[in-house]
Amino acid sequence: MAKTLRLTAAQALVRFMMNQMTIIDGKKQPIFAGVWAIFGHGNVAGIGEALFPARKQLPTYRGHNEQTMAHAAIAYAKASNRRRMMAVTTSIGPGALNMVTAAAVAHVNRIPMLLLPGDVFANRIPDPVLQQIEDFGDGTISANDCFKPVSRYFDRIARPEQLIPALQRAMVVLTDPAECGPVTLAMCQDTQAEAYDYPESFFDEKVWFTRRPRPDARELDQAVNLLKVAKKPVIIAGGGVLYSEATKTLAAFAAKHGIPVVETQAGKSSLPFINELNMGAMGVTGTSASNAMCAEADVILAVGTRLQDFSTGSWSLFKSAKRIIGLNTQSFDATKHNGQPFIADAKVGLEELTFGLAAWAAPTAWTAKAKKERTSWIKTAATYTNPSNVERPADSQVLGAVQRAFGSEAFVMCAAGGLPGEMHKLWQAGEPGSYHMEYGFSCMGYELAGGLGIKMARPDKNVVVMLGDGSYMMANSEIATSVMLGHKITIVLLDNRGFGCINRLQHATGSERFNNLFDYNVQQEISPAIDFVMHARSMGAITQKVASLADLEIALKRSEKYDRTTLIQIDTDAMKSTDAGGFWWDVAVPEVSTRAAVRSARKKYVKAGKAQRIGN
Repeated sequence: MAKTLRLTAAQALVRFMMNQMTIIDGKKQPIFAGVWAIFGHGNVAGIGEALFPARKQLPTYRGHNEQTMAHAAIAYAKASNRRRMMAVTTSIGPGALNMVTAAAVAHVNRIPMLLLPGDVFANRIPDPVLQQIEDFGDGTISANDCFKPVSRYFDRIARPEQLIPALQRAMVVLTDPAECGPVTLAMCQDTQAEAYDYPESFFDEKVWFTRRPRPDARELDQAVNLLKVAKKPVIIAGGGVLYSEATKTLAAFAAKHGIPVVETQAGKSSLPFINELNMGAMGVTGTSASNAMCAEADVILAVGTRLQDFSTGSWSLFKSAKRIIGLNTQSFDATKHNGQPFIADAKVGLEELTFGLAAWAAPTAWTAKAKKERTSWIKTAATYTNPSNVERPADSQVLGAVQRAFGSEAFVMCAAGGLPGEMHKLWQAGEPGSYHMEYGFSCMGYELAGGLGIKMARPDKNVVVMLGDGSYMMANSEIATSVMLGHKITIVLLDNRGFGCINRLQHATGSERFNNLFDYNVQQEISPAIDFVMHARSMGAITQKVASLADLEIALKRSEKYDRTTLIQIDTDAMKSTDAGGFWWDVAVPEVSTRAAVRSARKKYVKAGKAQRIGN
């Protein structure tokens, strides 16, 4: 008869998690690096009690907001190339629902994270309990049903034995390169405390390896044949290149076959900036070099990308492309816009593709054109990042100061607003993963918690968080957590007094500047003067406000000697952005308006939209 262990569901959950392993650089490590937790009446007595005796093997971290705890977990997994991950547990009701936005971030970006929200009583005897959402027509509904559309796998644990198949399925999803994303196990609070005789084998140590699917022979032949007739091929490097750890393979492939490489937001740093075939950012926030090559390309090899509209210029960028080869583990992404599917791991796919291509290379004139476009862009970009003594510098100039102070070795990150565009175009990334951008969901508030998650995954790196005052005001409490945990991050806060990026978009579509910048909000009597330096200092950070780019560089250099999180604030110009490079983005302009500026913007919008490729 099989041996059993009598444990509560919560105890079984924790014991199972502790015995899931992975191999990184030949070393076996726990696949779960820890659990983020804010306790409440839906998880404190069950999961909270189970975590306490396991705290040395499975650390528990306490944040200040459920959403930002989950953001930290996402950033950790992304910085770990999805090899390791974290779990997040909350109480029921508002604590759980605070995580829904973060679940969407992980879902869109294909990042593994285990969400363990508390749920209502499975036995329903005390219903309605505190914070319970009641559906008048469905007794099985709870607040946690909101996680269903933003989870790769969802289950509600209403009996302790249900944990056995649920956790097995959860691990498969969390470690599958095609299905990877957030898993939600809604833990009914009475079930957490209920005991069951679990088979001892359920807790056997298991090592999870990253699957590297090999391509179908016919798809490989089709991809080889398409490239062999290409006269102007281009490679798109997406996030899958980094997750597959295929950066060296990509560099060798591009060099051997003379194909220029363009990078999505998720794929930036796939090649170091110094690589002569790296055209840099593509699409709406792209370089002139990348976009010029994409506009002429006849065959696109899209590696590990979901081809988001910012990358494709809302599908108007590829003017000459006859076919897109989708090298991806996920067929959903590989077949977008009638793409030729090439279902495989990025590293393995490139290796087999280069073997099939043998000595074939793109025409030398095409490769030479790419290098010429790159040289031209580098000269142009320097004019936006060079030092200046202007009173309120542009974001690009601040970016240049950070680059000069820290070089390409720093791990820089951001998430939303105008900075992602400037950084995508202008930041000169060094090693793989040193550019960390959450631009799949573009979630304001990700930055500070995300910076903490990166530092926890890469404690040896100088992690630099760049964000605007708008994002800072949305979610800043994990500054205190970074100080508590002793994980130093360097924060560069660009204060343009509001939402500068969306203000520029508003104006570009013909609308009046309204409700974005403090100085253009007619509803307020007093324009706020927020002291970010004092605010961050109150949470334990070392802080300073600088008055110039020169002072910023000095402050950044000085910050390297500090032993805890540092914030440096600088006032910036909300109206300036890098107008070189870039591409059209489909933002619908009203068809009817009393404003001449809107009507003019509508005409331009209709004209530009005619270049879009139709059909997903």
